[in-house]
Formats: sequence, structure tokens, C-alpha cells
Amino acid sequence: MFTLNCHLLFNFHRNETMNNILENPRIILGEYGIPNAADYTNLQNGGSTWSVEEFNKNLRIKIVRQSKDERELEFDLIGCTPALANSFRRILLSEIPSMAIEKVHIYNNTSLIQDEVLAHRLGLLPLKADPRLFEYPTTSNNDEDEVSDQDTLKYEIKVACTWNTHAAKDSRRPDDIYRNSNVYSHDIKWIPIGRQADLYPNGEEQMGMLENDILLCKMRPGQEIHAFMYAVKGIGKDHAKFSPVATASYRMLPDIQLTRLIKGSDAELLKNCFSPGVIEVFNNENGEAEARVKDPRYDSCSRNVYRHESLKNAVKLMRVPDHFIFTIESLGTLPPNVLFLEAVKVLKGKCKSFLEELDTIN
Repeated sequence: MFTLNCHLLFNFHRNETMNNILENPRIILGEYGIPNAADYTNLQNGGSTWSVEEFNKNLRIKIVRQSKDERELEFDLIGCTPALANSFRRILLSEIPSMAIEKVHIYNNTSLIQDEVLAHRLGLLPLKADPRLFEYPTTSNNDEDEVSDQDTLKYEIKVACTWNTHAAKDSRRPDDIYRNSNVYSHDIKWIPIGRQADLYPNGEEQMGMLENDILLCKMRPGQEIHAFMYAVKGIGKDHAKFSPVATASYRMLPDIQLTRLIKGSDAELLKNCFSPGVIEVFNNENGEAEARVKDPRYDSCSRNVYRHESLKNAVKLMRVPDHFIFTIESLGTLPPNVLFLEAVKVLKGKCKSFLEELDTIN
């Protein structure tokens, strides 16, 4: 009887806990761990009440911030599991295609940089070319007779360093006494193949280098670089140079609650335990300094508050398990919002292929 009552009591508390999680889901960050991690394992894996209808009802995206140059985007992905958020992150890093230099034909290189190092630096240069306009390459060799204007872009760099005969006699700076002593990415020129000159009339503005001030190498008079480059379409899974993003990351939305009033010197101490802007100190009606939560969004999850005995029991650190702060930083070829939509298309295609495989088995 005692054993049965214990089991009934355990199931009652467990059901009560799960109901609280479903109504107000929070992951508690303790001093040395996550005390309720086990309760969220079943919930994040779908739970017994999960359904497609509920998922469609709860899933939503909220744009929070976009940089002026449209290269960085921060948005909230709400109503999904970490598995889905991580799927988007991995696809953005390794499965969204972009154009990058794959083959380098070096005709002359008398600079101090070895041929293989120069080819590696050229391959990492970001291009303006929109990968959606091209097909994946079908040939392994990038000879002039085999490349296609549908899957390949051609570039040329030809730079020679010489003395500047018009430099002042007392000049000592390399930029004054030499010409072309610094080789930059803007020295690379696009060469149309086939019908590309007609297909892309904007030329360098559409197919050139994304950044013009990337330093490739330094030279001195008598040194020269002449090479032809061929760019193709690829994905980051094959090589990192094809990844269209500088970074793609996500984290759970922080939630910070104060369990009691914190005043005086403890208020300023609490403020210093968190990232700037998370906690603010104000003067209450009695003129005393008091702390309150201003914006928990940018909390860095340092848990510094647990170092102080006077504060460790006054703060409750939590995370919202189905609310993710997603950040995408694009290299600039495609804006981050377009990259995310491309990631959704890739994931949709994976799901479609999986369902087709299941139908084949049945």
C-alpha cells in the first residue's frame, strides 16, 4: 500500500509539473545545472500531445532587427523545438549554394607568395554573382573549350609592380615610390564567357568581387602576378568557401525574475552581474536605489549572480524552450532574409524526399 501511494504521489506531482511546463514553459538555470532538464526532454521531443495542427498554430517568426547594409538579421523563431532551429542553422552553413573560385590557372607569379597560397586566397574571395542564376558544374576540367556560360564564371588578374617615376625625392612610403605594390581584390576583372555579356549587361557590378579592398599580397618592382580563375556553384558541405554566411546562430530567449526587492548596494551589485541593459537601478518612492529587470533578452547566461550569497536566492534565471533568438550574418551576396527562405526550401525538399522514401517502403 505504501509503495502504491508513493507511485500515485509521484505521478500526481509529475503530471502537475508537466501541466505547468505546458502552460508556462521555462527552463530553470541553477547554480550548477538545470534542475528540470528531465521534464523538458519529452516536451522538446514532441510530447504525447504534439500535433501538426498545434505546431502550425504556434509557429511564428518576428523580425527584431536588420542592419543598414542588410547583411545582418535578427529574428525570433517561436513555437518550435531546438531540433528545427538547429536544422535551419546547419542548412545555412553548409547547404545553401554560392559561387566561389574553384580553379586557378597561374601563368606568372614572381611575388613572394607561393602559387598554392595565392590560389587559396583567391578561392576565398566572396563574389557578387547570384548562385540562383547558375547551374552546378557538369565538367571536372575548367578548360576554355569545356566550360559553359550556364555554370562557370571566368576572372583574370594581371598586375605588375613598377617604380613611380613621379614620386617626390624625399618619399619613403611604399605607396608613393611604387606602383601596384599592394594587390587588391579590385584588380581582378570578370571576363564574360559565351553569351554572358548579353545575359548580364551590368558586368562587374553584377559578377565582380563583393569587396574591392581585400589585400591579396604585396609586391616590389620586378614582381608580377598573372592568372585566370574559374568560379563555379557549390555548397559549404564541400568547402567552406561556398558558405554564403559569415555566421548563423540561435539561443533560447532568456527570462529573469526577481523573487524579492533588491535595494541599496545590492541593487548596483546585481546590475553588474549581468550584461549592460539587462538590469537597471532606479530610485523608488522612498528615494532608495532599487533594481528591476529592464530587458532580459541580451543576458549572456554568465550566472555571475550565484557568486554572491546575498543575491543567489533573489534571482530566478530561466530560458523559454520554444522561443529562439536567431541571428544570420550574410557575406553580402544575398540578404539574410533570402538565405533563410532558401534554407526553408532545402528543408522542405529533404522532407519531401523522406516521405517519398517512406511511400516506396510501403
